[in-house]
Amino acid sequence: MRRRFTPLQFLVHLAGWLPLIVLLLDLWRDTLTANPIQAIEQRTGYTALVFLTLSLACTPLAWWGWKELLQRRKALGLYGFLYAALHVTVFIAVDYGLDLNALIRDVGTKQYILVGAAAFLLLVPLAVTSFEYWMKRLGKNWKRLHRLVYLIVPLIVLHFFWARKGNLWTLSGDVAQPLTFAILVGVLLLLRLGAVKKVLSRLRR
Repeated sequence: MRRRFTPLQFLVHLAGWLPLIVLLLDLWRDTLTANPIQAIEQRTGYTALVFLTLSLACTPLAWWGWKELLQRRKALGLYGFLYAALHVTVFIAVDYGLDLNALIRDVGTKQYILVGAAAFLLLVPLAVTSFEYWMKRLGKNWKRLHRLVYLIVPLIVLHFFWARKGNLWTLSGDVAQPLTFAILVGVLLLLRLGAVKKVLSRLRR
């Protein structure tokens, strides 16, 4: 007997595909600003960060009774990887025209490229091993591997911050969105600390 989609499951998948559909429509209608390549990179990168942040939020929210979120965490993470992969593909194939020499040269001078590349390379094994086969195959190591997300998402926030040409000390540049994500991700990671979990558990009781 097939299991029916829950409303939340339907909403997650709708939200997963909608940004891509809207992006393709804007591309087809030629409404992607004067610099369409940059617009695609920015929108796919931003969407990736949103989904990965949502995947981080699933566990803390599940502690407060929304248990189904634990079942949707994988889908949110995979949608995050999908948009991150699109972001990187457009950056390498279209922006740099597959000129790897130019890309390697710029990695040394542009911090946001180095940090973004590191975050994506760390994200790849998490996406590949997100399925049940690998959960069984890796056993306890699966959880250890997937804890890398606690490093990956902050790296993506830092990539976002530097890509906006922000200065951490003076808060100059277009840093409102990266700073908002930094605070949100920081809170979500803080909630995972043992001492904080104990306090929240007492409050819940």
